Amino acid sequence: MKIGYARVSSQGQDLESQIRQLKREGCERIFSEKFTGIKKDRPQFKEVLDLLKEGDTLVVTKLDRFARSTVDGIQTVKELFERNVKVHILNMGLVENTATGRLIFSIMSSFSEFERDMIVERTQEGKAVARLREDYQEGRPRKYKRQQVDHALNLLEKHTYKEVEAMTGISKRTLIRRKNERKSKELETE
Repeated sequence: MKIGYARVSSQGQDLESQIRQLKREGCERIFSEKFTGIKKDRPQFKEVLDLLKEGDTLVVTKLDRFARSTVDGIQTVKELFERNVKVHILNMGLVENTATGRLIFSIMSSFSEFERDMIVERTQEGKAVARLREDYQEGRPRKYKRQQVDHALNLLEKHTYKEVEAMTGISKRTLIRRKNERKSKELETE
């Protein structure tokens, strides 16, 4: 039996492309999850590994969907080979249980891990450069511009939080947070 496994790293990503590829490949069952690959405990992947039996084929679309690291990938493939389970990585081909097949898998896993590490490194470098900018702010952009929040905070002098929220659409929680930030900045400049 061909059993497929699809994974994306975050909730915002889409599994549909991987699932279509696995169906085209003839997978009878497909497991999928939205789970970061760096975590060891991937529930659906564990279920797939437990389900596979002699003669089955595990199918994944790409090597980076399969393993967290080179060591993890080699160990998983070794365990599957010991159970006479085949591994088919669609962008790489069937991983053969031969010296050459294991070598190629090890090399490709190393390149995959290297690529992932380089992405992390470039991301960290980009963040370090961004932090040098005066207007840098960690996290997602704020919903309301500074002028909008200042206007709402000024309205609080004559109105309740509920009234200001109704007038501006800015929640009480946001107003309290921005008010506290403003106080902190004022204390820092004194």
